Amino acid sequence: MATVDNIRNGLIDKILSIKNEDFLVALDKLITSSSSESDTIELTKEQKTMLDMSEQDIKNGKLISQDAMNKRNLEWLNAM
Repeated sequence: MATVDNIRNGLIDKILSIKNEDFLVALDKLITSSSSESDTIELTKEQKTMLDMSEQDIKNGKLISQDAMNKRNLEWLNAM
């Protein structure tokens, strides 16, 4: 899986090779509009509730390590 830097650098290389001005203008509009739309995300009431519940779990120490979660998932999959 490519890292973000590899993807970004690949895109930059491709953009630098584009000579079509109309294409570059359209690409600029696409990038500008997608980045401005993603700045603010409205959460539903349910999503906010789930985040609040997660915060409470963290405060109360109800945590599990990634390794323990992986082990639990493997046990569950093997039981099927």
